Amino acid sequence: MASTEIDYVVFDMDGLLLDTEVIYTIATQEIFTRFGLEVTWEIKSGLMGKPPLLAAAHLWSSFPPGSIPSDYTPEMYLLERTALQDAAFRAVLPLPGALELVRTLKERGVKIALATGSSKESFEMKTAHLPHLFSLFPADCLLTSSSPPVRPLSPTSGPTPGKPNPHIFLSAARALGIPVGVDEEPANEEERRLRSRGLVFEDAKLGVEAGVRAGMNVVWVPDPELKALHPNSTLGAKEVFSSLLEFDLEKWGL
Repeated sequence: MASTEIDYVVFDMDGLLLDTEVIYTIATQEIFTRFGLEVTWEIKSGLMGKPPLLAAAHLWSSFPPGSIPSDYTPEMYLLERTALQDAAFRAVLPLPGALELVRTLKERGVKIALATGSSKESFEMKTAHLPHLFSLFPADCLLTSSSPPVRPLSPTSGPTPGKPNPHIFLSAARALGIPVGVDEEPANEEERRLRSRGLVFEDAKLGVEAGVRAGMNVVWVPDPELKALHPNSTLGAKEVFSSLLEFDLEKWGL
């Protein structure tokens, strides 16, 4: 039995519930091959979990100045990548164990939310054909990078930040009715306790970092290529698996 009792669970989507990361990889590499550039897994690991424009900016920064033609912009890249990958997204399948895990948690009365860096439009494209999975989540607990921040907010709150900022996971907890406090302010003792009773499932390095910074327990399910970049590290996750099928609900009291 895990030492921490879990009251709620927050899932990432891309590469964790859905087999989308290979689609991003193929489309991006197809584009950058014509510039003679390779998008390695080290580069890709810095893209995963970021909102599209921030991910594109990171991609540009990963290559020497002048490697990408000056008249080819991140916005042009995102439009071209979207055209290449949209058809595949509309037929993407859940990863092994995803449907079974979400359904079991729902049946057992565990509060569940989704927190993805995808935009609302991208989310809808990837999930419209999978209502048997995504209808298991409360509609107001499906958070995307386009979702308005879930209150309470500090007076200085700006645009919704992407991972590794913990904002989206804390917003997901608040959407579930868990009073975990305001992102920008230090959590008090009770808020820290409530944060520690959350469990985050992530595949991306930045997502794991965001979950840890949120004060939640994290289960990391990385692609083997990503794990190979961190062979001796858990990045702060409590458990690391190669598939959701390996997760033991009973160990966590779920």
